[in-house]
Amino acid sequence: MPAARASARVADAGVRLSGRGPAGGMRAQRRVTWVFDLDNTLHFASPHIFPHMNRSMTEYVMRHLGLDEAAASALRRGYWLRYGATLLGLMRHHATDPAHFLHETHQFPELERMVIREMGLRGVLARLPGRKVVFSNAPQRYCEAVLDLLGIADLFDTVFTIEHTGYRPKPDARGFRALFRAGRIDPRRSIMVEDSLPNLKTARRLGLRTVWIVRRGGAARVRRPGYVDLMVTDLRSITRALGHLRHTPGGKST
Repeated sequence: MPAARASARVADAGVRLSGRGPAGGMRAQRRVTWVFDLDNTLHFASPHIFPHMNRSMTEYVMRHLGLDEAAASALRRGYWLRYGATLLGLMRHHATDPAHFLHETHQFPELERMVIREMGLRGVLARLPGRKVVFSNAPQRYCEAVLDLLGIADLFDTVFTIEHTGYRPKPDARGFRALFRAGRIDPRRSIMVEDSLPNLKTARRLGLRTVWIVRRGGAARVRRPGYVDLMVTDLRSITRALGHLRHTPGGKST
């Protein structure tokens, strides 16, 4: 699919929801809901997209705060450690417009070349029973473009992004609760699939079951924390472990 088409997809900032109306909401809550992260979960962002994004954020800080590269990088590190995100520090201390920051730092003229897919991704997702939503700390325009390039956008009935959380990114529980309200999601009947342990820790505390994506090469070096129900090296492994997820402690049978 041409990158231009992907980049232009969904210009509005609305949340895509299925089952509109009270009846649809009740049906949705009776089904299991899969809550997927996007970057490094549904595609591999580390090789190309994350380095590009990191450079863009540093350059943004340099331009708008008049800092050199070393000072901008140090400021970003400090905000990351203190607030969990560069954007939150910029908003709190420099009155940065979050929409402008996200627009400027998520420009990917060659996005089609940068997105790396997992083999058989669409088939794996299609076989998972229940609703599927995306919950990402990235802006909506970028998320929709990536999903379009992956050829899986139609499999998700909600794409919930940082704009919709009121700029309260994961692992902030307020962002999760905003997703539950907007998507009529019962966390006790939901499973979160993520590569980030802090995000999974919040998810478990709120009642979701949890799947930790640890890409090949990393699984041998880590131990599964108690708040992670399943640790996998690829999404295909989830379909082979559905029975385990249906009966994990702390979650209702799906």
